[in-house]
Amino acid sequence: MRGEQGQKWKNTVNINASSENKLKLSEYQQILAWYEQMGVDSAIGETPVNWFETENTIDQSLIRALTMHPATSTEKHRVAPAPAQKNSHFTQNQHPAENGQQQKTEISPSHTPAPQTTAPLAQPSLELAKKLASQCNSLNDLQQALTEFDGCGLKRTAKNLVFYRGAEQADIMIIGEAPGRDEDIVGKPFVGKAGQLLDRMLKSINLDEQTTHITNIVYWRPPGNRTPTSEEGHLCRPFLNRQVELVQPKMILLLGGAAAKQIFNTVTGITKLRGSWKPITYNSSTVPTIATLHPAYLLRTPIAKKMVWQDLQQLAQKREAG
Repeated sequence: MRGEQGQKWKNTVNINASSENKLKLSEYQQILAWYEQMGVDSAIGETPVNWFETENTIDQSLIRALTMHPATSTEKHRVAPAPAQKNSHFTQNQHPAENGQQQKTEISPSHTPAPQTTAPLAQPSLELAKKLASQCNSLNDLQQALTEFDGCGLKRTAKNLVFYRGAEQADIMIIGEAPGRDEDIVGKPFVGKAGQLLDRMLKSINLDEQTTHITNIVYWRPPGNRTPTSEEGHLCRPFLNRQVELVQPKMILLLGGAAAKQIFNTVTGITKLRGSWKPITYNSSTVPTIATLHPAYLLRTPIAKKMVWQDLQQLAQKREAG
């Protein structure tokens, strides 16, 4: 980077030019450590930023406040340096430090909802998704269509498409929230600790990977394991609807609040949504659907297993009744 443009960049980002703007090295290290624990593996934002357009790209007053009064300024200027983390129903598998103790930092992350955008912005991509999905006559076709579809921004930051695991056709279809780090690496849903617990949950009612079809409401990992936005779920919905038609399940089990809210089209919390059957239409197929807590939540809150066991019993009884 040379010439006038390079000098402008240097003047913009050099926050260490004066002593009053300096952050302690330990504070930078704490922020970076928090990023790592939250699963952030790339410095990519939701929208592109042209750092040459303005001289005021960095909030100097906030930096000074954090430097001069670190103990009090974080309450006044709450900072969330990483993309919003998932809700409590889908954090255990991805976010906690593996040694069982999360590093403490002076700058406490706030639980910020995932950014929401208006549906009209996604209309061209949504129409393309509907067109591609409608042309698919098999799961292989659907996988190829998802590979070609570039309308969902999640695809640009994910390593792999995470489509499904299990039987191509099954009486029971399971829909979770979104792929996490392990799923993004392997390319299959529910392969981490939450997935292992899910397998044990299914085994308790005589189900397994060969008798179920497992997927998510979105097919790519959200950056930093944040909750997928409503628009992202909306863009993937045509493919999910077609997937339900191809799998031909007799019933569907939703895992976690994000999946339940997306499929049931509501803002009601999972604790109120769980345990009740609802007939949901997926294109031309209407399938009885029930929601329960996400297995990742159970890893953090074992006492909630009692509620999930009740929901699984409903699933088993409905299956036996045919």
